[in-house]
Amino acid sequence: MIEETPWFDDVALPALLRGARATYRSAIRAALSEAGCDDVPRNGSFVVGAIARTGSPLAEIIKELGVSKQAAGQLVDTLVLRGYLDRAPDNEDRRRMTVTLTERGSLAASAVRAAVDRVDAELTARVGIEHVAHTRATLGALIVANHAHEPGVDDGGE
Repeated sequence: MIEETPWFDDVALPALLRGARATYRSAIRAALSEAGCDDVPRNGSFVVGAIARTGSPLAEIIKELGVSKQAAGQLVDTLVLRGYLDRAPDNEDRRRMTVTLTERGSLAASAVRAAVDRVDAELTARVGIEHVAHTRATLGALIVANHAHEPGVDDGGE
């Protein structure tokens, strides 16, 4: 009996990552639409989700997006105008702004989280929790490797 090689063995890892991301993107878009939040701009679900999940400062979230300051500003402006974020001067440093989720932003963040959880549950059902854990470890290693090569990051002399 000849064992066939799985189709994905011949596909470059970046192409697999792009396809996997599309699975999440489709689920998130459908969930946002169902929640009445179909006007969330590109990358907006990442921003509202990160604020809801971690409460991280906006600068850190934008850094993770990897977009220019101008693009980030336009994204935040759009999220404010569409009612997902509130922006106000920081009480401790008036030169800075704080950004918080509105009720609509919280609704969108919940829809995003639920969509991701559904895809994760389906993935776990298909391949098992151990394979998902290995995938997370592998993707985490890729992220760490990328950060290690950023300017100003000590990569241990390599």
